[in-house]
Amino acid sequence: MPATNVRDPLRFAIAARRQELAKGGLPNHYFRPNARRNTYRCFMSLTLYSHPFSSYCQKVLVALYENDVEFEYRTLEDPSAMAELKARWPFARFPLLVDDERTIVESTIIIEHLMLKHGGRVRWLPEDPVAALEVRFLDRFFDNDVMAAMSKPVFAALKQDEARKDEAMVEARRALDLAYGWLEQRLAGRTWAAGENLSLADCAAAPSLFYADWVHAIADAYPTVRAYRSRLLAWPAFARAVDEARSFRHYFPLGAPDRD
Repeated sequence: MPATNVRDPLRFAIAARRQELAKGGLPNHYFRPNARRNTYRCFMSLTLYSHPFSSYCQKVLVALYENDVEFEYRTLEDPSAMAELKARWPFARFPLLVDDERTIVESTIIIEHLMLKHGGRVRWLPEDPVAALEVRFLDRFFDNDVMAAMSKPVFAALKQDEARKDEAMVEARRALDLAYGWLEQRLAGRTWAAGENLSLADCAAAPSLFYADWVHAIADAYPTVRAYRSRLLAWPAFARAVDEARSFRHYFPLGAPDRD
C-alpha cells in the first residue's frame, strides 16, 4: 500500500498478524469475483498481489472494481503469494500488479497503468493536462497529508510504545484537523474530489478518509468532508472493498470502531 514517500502502517499490522498465525499455516482461501482462482495462471493477463485491509491496496482495488477489470487476486494472507511478491519486488511493499509478466508497483502508478492499458468506463485522469495536475495534486494530498498523519499513532501502537502513541495521537489530531479544514474549503460545490467526475483522487481519498476518521473523527465543523466520506462509503466499488476487509478489522492496532 505505500504510495511514493509514504509508509503504510496497516502493512506492518498485517505482517505482524501473519507472523503470529504462521505457525498454524495460512490457507490460500481469499479469492473474490474479478479476483478469481486461476489454476493455469498463464492465461490471465493481470495478477494483483494485495491485502484487503491495506489502504493502498484498496486504492487500487476500487479502480479495478469500478472499471470491471478482470484479474487474479493473490491475497497476501497466503505465504506463497508473499514469497512471489518478494521475488519480484525485494522491498516487499504492496500492492503489486503483474501485467503479462511486467511488474508495476506503487498504487498511483498501478492505477495510471490500468487506465492506459486496460481502459474502462472511468478515465482516472482527465485528458486535459492542466486538469490532470489538479487530480494528481489531490492524490498526493490524500496520501501524504491524510494517510501520513493518521499513520503516526498507528506505528506507535504497533511498537507498543504508549508514551510515543499519546504524543503521536496529539500530532495526528493536529495534522488531520488541518487537512480536514483545508479539504472543507476545497470540496465546496464538488461531488467528488476534483469535480463532478470520479478520478484518481477519489481512489486515494476513499481509504485515506476511511481510516483517518478511525484515528481522529471528522468533526461536525467539517460537514462537507463528512458528506464526502459518506459518498465514498456509498460508492459501490469502495463499499465492496470495505466489506472484503471487514473480517480483518482486528488487525487495526488502535482498535477498529464499531461502525462503517
